[in-house]
Amino acid sequence: MTSLDAHKETDDSGPSGYAAARLRLLTEKARSGPPRRAALARLTDDWLAGLFEAAAPPRGVALVAVGGYGRGELSPRSDLDLLLLHDGSADPRTIAALADRLWYPVWDLGLALDHSVRTTAEARRTAGEDLKVQLGLLDARPVAGDPALVAALRTTVLADWRNQAVRRLPELDALCRERAERSGELPYLLEPDLKEARGGLRDAQALRAVAASWLADAPREGLDDARRRLLDARDALHLATGRTTDRLALQDQDAVASELGLLDADTLLRQVYEAARTVSYASDVTWREVNRVIKARTTRPRLRTLLGRSGAAKTPPPRTPLAEGVVEMDGEAVLALGARPERDPALPLRAAAAAAQAGLPLSLHAVRRLAATAAPLPVPWPAEAREALVTLLGAGETTVPVWEALEAEGIVTRLLPDWERVRCRPQRNPVHTWTVDRHLVETAVRAASLTRRVHRPDLLLVAALLHDIGKGWPGDHSVAGETIARDVATRIGFDRADTAVIATAVRHHLLLVDTATRRDLDDPATVRTVADAVGTLGTLELLHALTEADALATGPAAWSSWRASLVTDLVKRVAAVLAGDELPDPEAAAPSAEQERLGIEALRTGEPVLALHTEPVQAGEEPEPVGVELLVAVPERPGVLPAVAGVLALHRLTVRAAELRAVALPRELGEGRPVLILDWRVAAEYGSLPEAHRLRADLARALDGSLDVPARLAERDAAQPRRRGVTAPPPRVTVAEAGFRLATVLEVRAQDAPGLLHRIGRALEGADVRLRSAHVSTLGANAVDTLYVTRPDGSLLAPEEAAGLAKTLEEALR
Repeated sequence: MTSLDAHKETDDSGPSGYAAARLRLLTEKARSGPPRRAALARLTDDWLAGLFEAAAPPRGVALVAVGGYGRGELSPRSDLDLLLLHDGSADPRTIAALADRLWYPVWDLGLALDHSVRTTAEARRTAGEDLKVQLGLLDARPVAGDPALVAALRTTVLADWRNQAVRRLPELDALCRERAERSGELPYLLEPDLKEARGGLRDAQALRAVAASWLADAPREGLDDARRRLLDARDALHLATGRTTDRLALQDQDAVASELGLLDADTLLRQVYEAARTVSYASDVTWREVNRVIKARTTRPRLRTLLGRSGAAKTPPPRTPLAEGVVEMDGEAVLALGARPERDPALPLRAAAAAAQAGLPLSLHAVRRLAATAAPLPVPWPAEAREALVTLLGAGETTVPVWEALEAEGIVTRLLPDWERVRCRPQRNPVHTWTVDRHLVETAVRAASLTRRVHRPDLLLVAALLHDIGKGWPGDHSVAGETIARDVATRIGFDRADTAVIATAVRHHLLLVDTATRRDLDDPATVRTVADAVGTLGTLELLHALTEADALATGPAAWSSWRASLVTDLVKRVAAVLAGDELPDPEAAAPSAEQERLGIEALRTGEPVLALHTEPVQAGEEPEPVGVELLVAVPERPGVLPAVAGVLALHRLTVRAAELRAVALPRELGEGRPVLILDWRVAAEYGSLPEAHRLRADLARALDGSLDVPARLAERDAAQPRRRGVTAPPPRVTVAEAGFRLATVLEVRAQDAPGLLHRIGRALEGADVRLRSAHVSTLGANAVDTLYVTRPDGSLLAPEEAAGLAKTLEEALR
């Protein structure tokens, strides 16, 4: 016996009976998805019908379900959208009393209710004024009362909708666009709103409304299944959280995946993304058709007036050639009448390239015909197909919708089988805006604007498309990607030398930015390591452009003028080495004029000297890391790093980036004595920045021992309540493998937290090593720090000493 049958047998239409039956239904593991939603709607119908009959309603009254409830799609925490419809013959007080007897039991159970009381004329008038009301009434369904009254309303509303489609559909299109602007694109959000975001349930319902207008229809294939998957995900979200929510938050995704019987949260997101892409693509095609039909309807009467009815009807739409077998018609790229995809394997890529170059969408009919009938490309591809792919990628922004059309019909994975592993794959990093596959396309789009900077634009564009292709495989995605890129480049017809360049670019696509932001560029080993990896000036040129395109396509936090300048500096140094120039002596790297001034003052007084630059940022500039510059000069001595980092932590200053290095001033300036220069970017955790003289005073006290920084930090931490948050992975400290001759290099990766640098500094002091330089960067919640250390006498650490120091640092940071 099902819970619904059990509810009927109890014959208890009261709130407690309904609540118990509802709970049993929602906890049944054997029933889920559409059957459970329909059963919940029937259960609710029976209860509300009982309430309605018990209230002894007058004639000419009906209780109507609208919206999602009208469609019989009740999720566990869905609103009940109800309309009390009447013909106006009953006394208003009687209608009001009836409404109270219906609404209050719903509220008493804590159910969300969207309710209204209207006559048929009022409902029709409100629908004409409010688009959302009209959309809800398109799914009107009688629950209790006079069914003829509901049928008449539904017939009238549908007739109005169809008669006014030319005016109302553009309103609906604008509403969908505004919602997408506000809520984002569901297929690419880490925490998507299943209802409001583009490609979500609201868009799926908009497509139903377009179909009801008889003006156009959405492509049906896969659409119902996509909508069902989104509804199933929302059901599971309601059950897992016990809340009325449509946002699939990160902390809920594992529970939702488990509720759906899926492997993990990534599997859940991929299913949701695939469903949302189906809805998004169907929306694009449908609204394009709607606009075409509306345009034809509004322009054709004028043409008939000018040309006569028969002349206008016989005029075929113009067809403008775009490429062999491809023409433009009605604002779309379509196949020419003589096109034969079954005999022309390069036609899918040629049509896509022509459409993107012309800034046109590929028509749905053309894409589906190509998917169904096009002959497979031989391997390796002929030159025409390879060139068409490069042309498609080089079109820029217009590449994206054309690529999405190819993906929607499975053409991309047929051309590039390795694409399937990255398709709809989420990236659980807040820095990333896109899924892996869309990020690859976006990188190619960005690279298209940089093709004038390289000698081989084709290699740049293909490397951009493939640079993260290894993320579909376990292990280091750059290593896996190199192998895949080599196979793909060979498949699409590049020769051995070009294939090697593409593979090298994919293997080292992170090399420049990682080295520039985490290594000492004055160390010859740093530059030589990059030069050895890159190999040639041509590859370096390509890698420089790919680095920028990759960062720009990642998101706004991944690139800035600051990072660009560091990468450019590294590229110049590596280019000089590849050109055969000798690297300058790293010890000869001169400090800036201000660093010299501060260093001289520090040596003269024997005290720390600070300069805090708080000037406002120039309009239009986006420096990175965000924060103000803090320069500190201190005569070289032990304990400087933990002292400075500790004082900053006490003043609640967050370190966004930091560089520490020992500088020997010219003898005539500082008698050749070394001075430590710390050039940091800091930001106030909250509130305003402290005054520079207070920082200097506390730093002096920390260095002479009169300020116990560890004790003060421990005291403050003990006074603050502990907050439960996301469990961070443990810190990791590794020894860089490259053979640096000036220092041993350690890489520290840890969760960023107040006092982190202070703890690193104290651990180094306790290990009796000299910190030659440090390069600190904060990426979201993660700190990535590179430390150049030596023995006190300046010699490198032995391998076992370096490994022991790495272990000591890890233990100190746990």
